[in-house]
Amino acid sequence: MANKYIVVFKKDTSADTIKNHESEIKKCGGEVHDSYDSVLKGFSAVIPDSYLLQLQSLQGGEIDYIEADGVVTTQ
Repeated sequence: MANKYIVVFKKDTSADTIKNHESEIKKCGGEVHDSYDSVLKGFSAVIPDSYLLQLQSLQGGEIDYIEADGVVTTQ
């Protein structure tokens, strides 16, 4: 799916900060699909380009990495 990403936050990022980003994605017309908090902190979402740029600017700070969500297969 186009514009679907997995956003992973640093371990010390607060749950409130992550929820704020989820809310902003929804306000911009995106959709949050899954939230993760056991092995890693983050979520998968369809993120509008305008908000994706803002999230990408936070990499190295509160965000560890952002990658396109897709199907992974093994042979």
